[in-house]
Amino acid sequence: MSKRATATKATASERVRALPWATILQAGVLIGRRWRSLSAKDRARLRRLVGDSRGRLGTLSVKQRLELRRLVGKLDLRGLAGELAGLSRAGRGQRRRHRRRRARA
Repeated sequence: MSKRATATKATASERVRALPWATILQAGVLIGRRWRSLSAKDRARLRRLVGDSRGRLGTLSVKQRLELRRLVGKLDLRGLAGELAGLSRAGRGQRRRHRRRRARA
């Protein structure tokens, strides 16, 4: 193995260790909670619609798109975004701004 490949692997493992794992775990819990808030029937239907669309809304009929929108609305993604943003703010320590002192004349 070359020195460069070894150095790259070391940097990659350092990057993995540097990830904020607690925050990532909390985000997973929040997303799972939203997902489980849907009924089993709604979860199955949402999975089916997303799978059928293959990520392209144009492949769904108008009726299917409306149903997809209704199901995604039940997930309250805007609320989830707010909660996730709160996690990222909470993960960072408070930083203080230091004033520059003026030189006395």
